[in-house]
Amino acid sequence: MGRFRRMLDRLSTSQEDLESEELREDAETAGCIKIGDCHDRQIVTVTGTLRTVTLRPRAGVPALEAELFDGSAALDVVWLGRRSIVGIEPGRKLIASGRISMSRGRRVLFNPKYELRPLGRE
Repeated sequence: MGRFRRMLDRLSTSQEDLESEELREDAETAGCIKIGDCHDRQIVTVTGTLRTVTLRPRAGVPALEAELFDGSAALDVVWLGRRSIVGIEPGRKLIASGRISMSRGRRVLFNPKYELRPLGRE
């Protein structure tokens, strides 16, 4: 009965919920903290998938901004002085480390140390 119930739950769950669950599991296996558990001024290592990547100047300086989502919450990752970074694109998984700050009620990670994860399910 347990196996049948799990299969039924997976069939009735939305695709977005399934992807969120998978991302949360990835964070746990990589030894990263969930973005939803991060606090202001905390040094963290997080992992997730980039949802959006945009070029948005800050105080006249180019800034590459990306939204990282791990299934629990989203985080803005900002590289100041950069117009583009090879491999930083929507749908890409990465691990990022740095100090969290809060800006307009959102978590932000400026100029993080990062590691791109392989594409696909490798």
